[in-house]
Amino acid sequence: MRFLRWLGRNLTSLILSLLLAIVIWTSAVTSTNPNIEAELTVPLEVIQQATDLAIVDPLPETVTLKILAPESIIQQIEENNPITTYIDLTDIEAGTYRFPVLVRIPDQLEPISILEQSPKQLELKVSNLISKIFTISIQVEGEPAIGYKTSGLDWDEVLATVTGQETKVDAVASVVGILNISDASGTISEELTLQAQDNNGDLVDGITLTPDTIRVEQVVSLQGGYRNVAVNVTTEGTVEPGYRFTSITPAPPTVMVFSENPQLVEQLPGYVNTKPLDLTGVDGYLETILEFDLPEGITVVGDPTVLVQVNVTALITSMTISREIEIIGLLPGLSAVVSPLQVSVRISGPVPVLDNLTLRDIRVIVDLTNLGVGVHTVTPTVEILPEDVIWEDISPTTVEIVIEQGTASTTVP
Repeated sequence: MRFLRWLGRNLTSLILSLLLAIVIWTSAVTSTNPNIEAELTVPLEVIQQATDLAIVDPLPETVTLKILAPESIIQQIEENNPITTYIDLTDIEAGTYRFPVLVRIPDQLEPISILEQSPKQLELKVSNLISKIFTISIQVEGEPAIGYKTSGLDWDEVLATVTGQETKVDAVASVVGILNISDASGTISEELTLQAQDNNGDLVDGITLTPDTIRVEQVVSLQGGYRNVAVNVTTEGTVEPGYRFTSITPAPPTVMVFSENPQLVEQLPGYVNTKPLDLTGVDGYLETILEFDLPEGITVVGDPTVLVQVNVTALITSMTISREIEIIGLLPGLSAVVSPLQVSVRISGPVPVLDNLTLRDIRVIVDLTNLGVGVHTVTPTVEILPEDVIWEDISPTTVEIVIEQGTASTTVP
Protein backbone atom coordinates (compact mmCIF):
# COMPACT_ATOMS: atom_id res chain seq x y z
CA MET A 1 0.00 0.00 0.00
CA ARG A 2 2.86 2.34 0.82
CA PHE A 3 4.31 1.80 -2.70
CA LEU A 4 0.97 2.51 -4.31
CA ARG A 5 0.63 5.75 -2.35
CA TRP A 6 4.18 6.73 -3.39
CA LEU A 7 3.42 5.86 -7.02
CA GLY A 8 0.26 7.97 -6.89
CA ARG A 9 2.13 10.93 -5.52
CA ASN A 10 4.97 10.63 -8.12
CA LEU A 11 3.17 9.29 -11.23
CA THR A 12 3.12 12.65 -12.95
CA SER A 13 6.83 13.16 -12.38
CA LEU A 14 7.60 9.66 -13.68
CA ILE A 15 5.62 10.23 -16.85
CA LEU A 16 7.30 13.58 -17.45
CA SER A 17 10.73 12.01 -16.91
CA LEU A 18 9.97 9.23 -19.38
CA LEU A 19 8.75 11.68 -21.99
CA LEU A 20 11.85 13.83 -21.46
CA ALA A 21 14.10 10.77 -21.90
CA ILE A 22 12.32 9.87 -25.12
CA VAL A 23 12.71 13.41 -26.42
CA ILE A 24 16.41 13.45 -25.51
CA TRP A 25 16.98 10.05 -27.15
CA THR A 26 15.08 11.07 -30.29
CA SER A 27 17.03 14.33 -30.46
CA ALA A 28 20.32 12.46 -30.15
CA VAL A 29 19.40 9.96 -32.86
CA THR A 30 18.08 12.67 -35.14
CA SER A 31 21.18 14.78 -34.76
CA THR A 32 23.44 11.89 -35.86
CA ASN A 33 21.05 10.49 -38.54
CA PRO A 34 18.72 13.34 -39.54
CA ASN A 35 15.64 12.87 -41.73
CA ILE A 36 16.08 14.25 -45.25
CA GLU A 37 13.96 14.40 -48.40
CA ALA A 38 14.85 12.59 -51.63
CA GLU A 39 13.23 12.12 -55.03
CA LEU A 40 13.27 8.62 -56.53
CA THR A 41 12.40 7.17 -59.91
CA VAL A 42 11.35 3.55 -59.39
CA PRO A 43 10.19 0.88 -61.87
CA LEU A 44 6.51 0.08 -62.35
CA GLU A 45 5.55 -3.60 -62.49
CA VAL A 46 2.36 -5.38 -63.52
CA ILE A 47 1.49 -8.45 -61.44
CA GLN A 48 -1.08 -11.19 -61.76
CA GLN A 49 -1.83 -10.37 -65.41
CA ALA A 50 -3.65 -13.22 -67.13
CA THR A 51 -1.97 -14.60 -70.24
CA ASP A 52 -5.09 -14.01 -72.34
CA LEU A 53 -5.29 -10.29 -71.51
CA ALA A 54 -3.39 -7.24 -72.77
CA ILE A 55 -3.23 -3.64 -71.56
CA VAL A 56 -4.34 -1.44 -74.44
CA ASP A 57 -3.31 2.00 -73.14
CA PRO A 58 0.34 3.08 -72.88
CA LEU A 59 1.84 2.13 -69.52
CA PRO A 60 4.54 4.27 -67.86
CA GLU A 61 7.74 2.40 -67.09
CA THR A 62 8.52 4.31 -63.89
CA VAL A 63 6.87 6.16 -60.99
CA THR A 64 8.31 9.25 -59.27
CA LEU A 65 8.35 9.30 -55.45
CA LYS A 66 9.30 12.04 -53.02
CA ILE A 67 10.17 10.49 -49.66
CA LEU A 68 11.29 11.51 -46.16
CA ALA A 69 13.66 9.11 -44.39
CA PRO A 70 16.80 9.05 -42.22
CA GLU A 71 19.97 9.90 -44.08
CA SER A 72 21.34 6.35 -43.68
CA ILE A 73 18.21 4.90 -45.34
CA ILE A 74 18.50 7.35 -48.23
CA GLN A 75 22.11 6.26 -48.76
CA GLN A 76 21.03 2.59 -48.91
CA ILE A 77 18.36 3.42 -51.50
CA GLU A 78 20.78 5.41 -53.64
CA GLU A 79 23.30 2.55 -53.65
CA ASN A 80 20.81 -0.21 -54.51
CA ASN A 81 17.22 0.91 -54.78
CA PRO A 82 14.99 -2.00 -53.68
CA ILE A 83 11.77 0.06 -53.78
CA THR A 84 9.29 -0.87 -56.54
CA THR A 85 5.78 0.12 -57.55
CA TYR A 86 3.12 -2.07 -59.10
CA ILE A 87 -0.45 -2.41 -60.25
CA ASP A 88 -2.39 -5.61 -59.52
CA LEU A 89 -4.49 -7.21 -62.27
CA THR A 90 -5.68 -10.15 -60.20
CA ASP A 91 -9.06 -11.52 -61.39
CA ILE A 92 -9.41 -8.74 -63.99
CA GLU A 93 -11.49 -9.27 -67.13
CA ALA A 94 -11.62 -7.18 -70.30
CA GLY A 95 -12.75 -3.62 -69.59
CA THR A 96 -11.60 -0.19 -68.37
CA TYR A 97 -10.33 0.16 -64.80
CA ARG A 98 -8.74 2.69 -62.47
CA PHE A 99 -5.80 0.93 -60.83
CA PRO A 100 -4.07 2.30 -57.70
CA VAL A 101 -0.28 2.42 -58.03
CA LEU A 102 1.01 0.60 -54.96
CA VAL A 103 4.46 1.04 -53.42
CA ARG A 104 6.48 -1.91 -52.12
CA ILE A 105 9.04 -0.92 -49.43
CA PRO A 106 11.18 -3.66 -47.80
CA ASP A 107 10.90 -3.87 -44.00
CA GLN A 108 14.61 -3.15 -43.50
CA LEU A 109 14.14 0.31 -45.02
CA GLU A 110 11.58 1.52 -42.47
CA PRO A 111 10.85 4.22 -41.47
CA ILE A 112 10.04 5.95 -44.76
CA SER A 113 7.31 8.54 -45.35
CA ILE A 114 6.00 9.07 -48.89
CA LEU A 115 5.42 12.80 -49.30
CA GLU A 116 4.47 12.82 -53.01
CA GLN A 117 3.78 10.18 -55.69
CA SER A 118 3.24 10.55 -59.44
CA PRO A 119 1.15 8.88 -60.70
CA LYS A 120 -0.97 7.61 -57.82
CA GLN A 121 -3.39 5.75 -60.04
CA LEU A 122 -3.74 4.73 -63.69
CA GLU A 123 -6.86 4.45 -65.83
CA LEU A 124 -6.24 1.60 -68.25
CA LYS A 125 -8.20 -0.37 -70.80
CA VAL A 126 -7.66 -4.12 -70.68
CA SER A 127 -8.47 -6.19 -73.77
CA ASN A 128 -8.73 -9.89 -74.52
CA LEU A 129 -5.86 -11.48 -76.47
CA ILE A 130 -6.90 -13.53 -79.49
CA SER A 131 -5.08 -15.45 -82.23
CA LYS A 132 -5.79 -15.90 -85.91
CA ILE A 133 -4.02 -17.95 -88.59
CA PHE A 134 -3.16 -16.38 -91.97
CA THR A 135 -1.67 -17.78 -95.15
CA ILE A 136 1.71 -16.18 -95.81
CA SER A 137 2.11 -14.36 -99.11
CA ILE A 138 5.26 -13.00 -100.76
CA GLN A 139 5.27 -9.56 -102.39
CA VAL A 140 8.00 -9.30 -105.05
CA GLU A 141 9.28 -5.78 -105.80
CA GLY A 142 11.57 -4.57 -108.59
CA GLU A 143 12.78 -6.20 -111.80
CA PRO A 144 15.82 -8.41 -112.40
CA ALA A 145 18.79 -7.19 -114.43
CA ILE A 146 18.38 -6.82 -118.18
CA GLY A 147 18.35 -10.21 -119.90
CA TYR A 148 17.28 -12.10 -116.76
CA LYS A 149 13.92 -13.60 -115.86
CA THR A 150 12.25 -15.00 -112.72
CA SER A 151 10.75 -18.44 -112.42
CA GLY A 152 10.25 -20.51 -109.26
CA LEU A 153 9.46 -18.74 -105.95
CA ASP A 154 9.43 -20.87 -102.77
CA TRP A 155 9.32 -20.21 -99.02
CA ASP A 156 9.64 -22.55 -96.05
CA GLU A 157 6.49 -21.63 -94.05
CA VAL A 158 2.91 -21.49 -95.31
CA LEU A 159 0.94 -20.28 -92.27
CA ALA A 160 1.53 -17.61 -89.62
CA THR A 161 -0.29 -17.05 -86.32
CA VAL A 162 -1.19 -13.47 -85.39
CA THR A 163 -1.68 -12.87 -81.65
CA GLY A 164 -2.67 -9.63 -79.94
CA GLN A 165 -5.47 -7.40 -78.76
CA GLU A 166 -8.77 -8.28 -80.33
CA THR A 167 -9.14 -4.95 -82.13
CA LYS A 168 -5.62 -5.11 -83.58
CA VAL A 169 -5.87 -8.73 -84.71
CA ASP A 170 -9.23 -8.00 -86.36
CA ALA A 171 -7.53 -5.19 -88.33
CA VAL A 172 -5.03 -7.61 -89.92
CA ALA A 173 -5.94 -8.51 -93.50
CA SER A 174 -2.76 -10.32 -94.60
CA VAL A 175 0.69 -11.50 -93.51
CA VAL A 176 3.29 -10.56 -96.11
CA GLY A 177 7.02 -10.96 -96.74
CA ILE A 178 8.51 -8.36 -99.12
CA LEU A 179 11.30 -9.52 -101.47
CA ASN A 180 13.26 -6.99 -103.54
CA ILE A 181 14.78 -8.44 -106.74
CA SER A 182 15.90 -5.15 -108.35
CA ASP A 183 18.81 -5.77 -110.78
CA ALA A 184 19.22 -9.36 -109.60
CA SER A 185 21.43 -11.45 -111.88
CA GLY A 186 21.19 -14.77 -110.05
CA THR A 187 18.99 -16.81 -107.75
CA ILE A 188 18.15 -15.03 -104.47
CA SER A 189 17.98 -16.89 -101.14
CA GLU A 190 17.03 -14.52 -98.34
CA GLU A 191 15.44 -14.45 -94.87
CA LEU A 192 12.49 -12.05 -94.79
CA THR A 193 10.78 -10.42 -91.81
CA LEU A 194 7.01 -10.91 -92.00
CA GLN A 195 4.60 -7.98 -91.78
CA ALA A 196 0.97 -7.87 -90.67
CA GLN A 197 -0.93 -5.48 -92.98
CA ASP A 198 -4.45 -4.07 -92.98
CA ASN A 199 -6.75 -3.72 -96.00
CA ASN A 200 -4.88 -0.57 -97.10
CA GLY A 201 -1.48 -2.28 -97.01
CA ASP A 202 -0.46 -0.36 -93.89
CA LEU A 203 1.53 -2.05 -91.11
CA VAL A 204 -0.43 -3.24 -88.05
CA ASP A 205 1.78 -2.92 -84.97
CA GLY A 206 1.32 -4.17 -81.42
CA ILE A 207 0.79 -7.81 -82.48
CA THR A 208 2.97 -10.94 -82.37
CA LEU A 209 3.71 -13.06 -85.43
CA THR A 210 4.67 -16.73 -85.22
CA PRO A 211 6.89 -17.32 -87.12
CA ASP A 212 8.15 -13.77 -87.61
CA THR A 213 10.68 -14.62 -90.37
CA ILE A 214 10.76 -17.03 -93.32
CA ARG A 215 13.40 -18.23 -95.80
CA VAL A 216 12.54 -17.33 -99.41
CA GLU A 217 14.22 -18.49 -102.63
CA GLN A 218 13.57 -16.73 -105.94
CA VAL A 219 15.05 -18.32 -109.08
CA VAL A 220 16.57 -15.72 -111.42
CA SER A 221 18.13 -16.95 -114.68
CA LEU A 222 19.20 -15.68 -118.09
CA GLN A 223 16.67 -15.50 -120.86
CA GLY A 224 17.42 -17.33 -124.10
CA GLY A 225 19.65 -15.35 -126.47
CA TYR A 226 21.21 -13.27 -123.66
CA ARG A 227 24.67 -13.66 -122.12
CA ASN A 228 26.83 -11.61 -119.77
CA VAL A 229 30.42 -11.46 -121.10
CA ALA A 230 33.67 -9.69 -120.19
CA VAL A 231 35.02 -6.68 -122.11
CA ASN A 232 38.43 -7.23 -123.71
CA VAL A 233 40.26 -4.04 -124.76
CA THR A 234 42.41 -4.65 -127.85
CA THR A 235 45.43 -2.39 -128.47
CA GLU A 236 47.83 -1.48 -131.23
CA GLY A 237 51.05 0.55 -131.35
CA THR A 238 53.50 1.07 -128.50
CA VAL A 239 53.81 3.69 -125.82
CA GLU A 240 56.55 6.34 -125.79
CA PRO A 241 60.07 4.86 -125.36
CA GLY A 242 61.00 4.63 -121.69
CA TYR A 243 57.36 4.14 -120.67
CA ARG A 244 55.06 1.19 -120.09
CA PHE A 245 51.35 0.90 -119.45
CA THR A 246 50.45 -0.51 -116.05
CA SER A 247 46.72 -1.05 -116.47
CA ILE A 248 43.91 -0.91 -118.99
CA THR A 249 40.48 -0.78 -117.33
CA PRO A 250 37.15 -0.94 -119.18
CA ALA A 251 34.05 0.50 -117.53
CA PRO A 252 31.85 -1.43 -117.35
CA PRO A 253 34.03 -4.56 -117.15
CA THR A 254 31.17 -6.76 -118.43
CA VAL A 255 28.29 -6.25 -120.83
CA MET A 256 25.10 -8.06 -121.70
CA VAL A 257 24.91 -9.22 -125.32
CA PHE A 258 21.92 -10.53 -127.25
CA SER A 259 21.22 -12.44 -130.41
CA GLU A 260 18.01 -13.75 -131.88
CA ASN A 261 20.04 -16.89 -132.53
CA PRO A 262 20.96 -18.16 -129.03
CA GLN A 263 23.70 -20.37 -130.50
CA LEU A 264 25.68 -17.30 -131.55
CA VAL A 265 26.01 -16.00 -127.98
CA GLU A 266 26.76 -19.48 -126.68
CA GLN A 267 29.67 -19.72 -129.12
CA LEU A 268 31.33 -16.57 -127.77
CA PRO A 269 34.59 -17.26 -125.85
CA GLY A 270 33.28 -15.47 -122.73
CA TYR A 271 34.29 -11.97 -123.86
CA VAL A 272 33.82 -9.44 -126.64
CA ASN A 273 36.54 -7.23 -128.10
CA THR A 274 36.63 -3.47 -128.48
CA LYS A 275 37.82 -1.63 -131.54
CA PRO A 276 41.66 -1.29 -131.33
CA LEU A 277 43.07 1.36 -128.99
CA ASP A 278 46.14 3.09 -130.45
CA LEU A 279 48.85 3.49 -127.77
CA THR A 280 51.44 5.04 -130.09
CA GLY A 281 53.36 7.77 -128.26
CA VAL A 282 51.26 7.64 -125.09
CA ASP A 283 53.31 8.78 -122.07
CA GLY A 284 50.68 9.35 -119.35
CA TYR A 285 47.10 8.72 -118.25
CA LEU A 286 44.63 8.23 -121.10
CA GLU A 287 40.84 8.06 -121.02
CA THR A 288 38.79 7.36 -124.13
CA ILE A 289 35.53 5.88 -125.45
CA LEU A 290 35.69 2.78 -127.64
CA GLU A 291 33.09 0.93 -129.70
CA PHE A 292 32.73 -2.85 -129.62
CA ASP A 293 33.96 -5.14 -132.38
CA LEU A 294 31.05 -7.60 -132.36
CA PRO A 295 30.45 -10.69 -134.48
CA GLU A 296 27.62 -10.38 -136.97
CA GLY A 297 24.20 -11.04 -135.45
CA ILE A 298 25.19 -10.04 -131.92
CA THR A 299 24.36 -6.71 -130.27
CA VAL A 300 25.15 -5.13 -126.91
CA VAL A 301 22.15 -4.52 -124.65
CA GLY A 302 22.25 -0.86 -123.64
CA ASP A 303 25.18 1.49 -124.34
CA PRO A 304 27.13 0.22 -127.40
CA THR A 305 30.38 1.87 -126.19
CA VAL A 306 32.76 1.41 -123.26
CA LEU A 307 34.90 3.87 -121.30
CA VAL A 308 38.57 2.78 -121.25
CA GLN A 309 41.13 4.12 -118.77
CA VAL A 310 44.85 3.56 -119.47
CA ASN A 311 47.62 4.16 -116.93
CA VAL A 312 51.12 4.64 -118.40
CA THR A 313 54.19 5.17 -116.23
CA ALA A 314 57.85 5.72 -116.96
CA LEU A 315 60.25 2.81 -116.64
CA ILE A 316 62.46 3.00 -113.57
CA THR A 317 66.17 2.28 -113.93
CA SER A 318 69.42 3.11 -112.19
CA MET A 319 72.73 4.50 -113.42
CA THR A 320 76.11 5.68 -112.11
CA ILE A 321 77.51 9.08 -113.06
CA SER A 322 80.70 10.99 -112.20
CA ARG A 323 80.58 14.49 -110.81
CA GLU A 324 83.34 16.93 -109.81
CA ILE A 325 83.24 18.11 -106.25
CA GLU A 326 82.23 21.72 -105.66
CA ILE A 327 83.58 23.60 -102.62
CA ILE A 328 81.54 26.18 -100.73
CA GLY A 329 82.02 28.06 -97.47
CA LEU A 330 85.82 28.46 -97.64
CA LEU A 331 87.00 31.32 -95.41
CA PRO A 332 88.68 34.32 -97.14
CA GLY A 333 92.50 34.10 -97.45
CA LEU A 334 92.48 30.30 -97.48
CA SER A 335 92.85 27.76 -100.25
CA ALA A 336 91.67 24.15 -100.33
CA VAL A 337 92.76 21.04 -102.17
CA VAL A 338 90.19 18.22 -102.47
CA SER A 339 91.07 14.62 -103.15
CA PRO A 340 89.69 12.87 -105.13
CA LEU A 341 88.51 15.43 -107.63
CA GLN A 342 85.48 13.38 -108.74
CA VAL A 343 83.11 10.93 -107.07
CA SER A 344 80.71 8.36 -108.49
CA VAL A 345 77.02 8.83 -107.73
CA ARG A 346 74.48 6.04 -108.25
CA ILE A 347 70.96 7.29 -108.90
CA SER A 348 67.64 5.81 -109.96
CA GLY A 349 64.52 7.26 -111.57
CA PRO A 350 62.33 7.31 -114.67
CA VAL A 351 64.25 6.52 -117.87
CA PRO A 352 63.12 9.70 -119.72
CA VAL A 353 64.31 11.88 -116.83
CA LEU A 354 67.68 10.13 -116.48
CA ASP A 355 68.25 10.38 -120.24
CA ASN A 356 67.93 14.18 -120.10
CA LEU A 357 70.00 15.02 -117.02
CA THR A 358 72.42 17.99 -117.20
CA LEU A 359 75.48 18.80 -115.11
CA ARG A 360 73.52 21.28 -113.02
CA ASP A 361 70.78 18.73 -112.23
CA ILE A 362 73.10 16.76 -109.93
CA ARG A 363 75.82 18.47 -107.86
CA VAL A 364 78.25 17.06 -105.28
CA ILE A 365 79.16 19.70 -102.67
CA VAL A 366 81.50 19.89 -99.68
CA ASP A 367 80.82 22.67 -97.18
CA LEU A 368 83.98 24.05 -95.52
CA THR A 369 82.20 26.61 -93.36
CA ASN A 370 84.07 27.12 -90.04
CA LEU A 371 86.94 24.82 -91.11
CA GLY A 372 90.48 26.26 -90.65
CA VAL A 373 93.96 25.38 -91.88
CA GLY A 374 94.68 21.66 -91.77
CA VAL A 375 93.68 18.29 -93.18
CA HIS A 376 90.00 17.39 -92.90
CA THR A 377 87.82 14.43 -93.84
CA VAL A 378 84.45 15.64 -95.12
CA THR A 379 81.29 13.83 -96.27
CA PRO A 380 79.98 15.35 -99.52
CA THR A 381 76.38 16.34 -99.98
CA VAL A 382 74.49 15.37 -103.14
CA GLU A 383 71.92 17.85 -104.48
CA ILE A 384 69.44 16.62 -107.10
CA LEU A 385 67.01 18.95 -108.84
CA PRO A 386 64.52 16.52 -110.50
CA GLU A 387 62.13 15.43 -107.73
CA ASP A 388 61.61 11.91 -109.10
CA VAL A 389 65.33 11.06 -109.17
CA ILE A 390 66.64 9.26 -106.07
CA TRP A 391 70.23 9.32 -104.82
CA GLU A 392 71.16 5.77 -103.80
CA ASP A 393 74.92 5.78 -103.15
CA ILE A 394 78.14 7.78 -103.47
CA SER A 395 81.71 6.46 -103.81
CA PRO A 396 83.88 7.28 -102.01
CA THR A 397 81.67 8.29 -99.13
CA THR A 398 84.22 10.83 -97.78
CA VAL A 399 86.90 13.05 -99.32
CA GLU A 400 90.09 14.61 -97.95
CA ILE A 401 90.35 18.40 -97.82
CA VAL A 402 93.69 20.17 -97.25
CA ILE A 403 93.21 23.80 -96.28
CA GLU A 404 96.20 26.16 -96.46
CA GLN A 405 96.91 29.86 -96.29
CA GLY A 406 97.01 31.56 -99.69
CA THR A 407 95.06 31.31 -102.90
CA ALA A 408 96.23 28.03 -104.39
CA SER A 409 94.03 25.82 -106.50
CA THR A 410 91.08 24.26 -104.68
CA THR A 411 91.19 20.94 -106.52
CA VAL A 412 93.61 18.18 -107.32
CA PRO A 413 93.59 17.01 -110.96
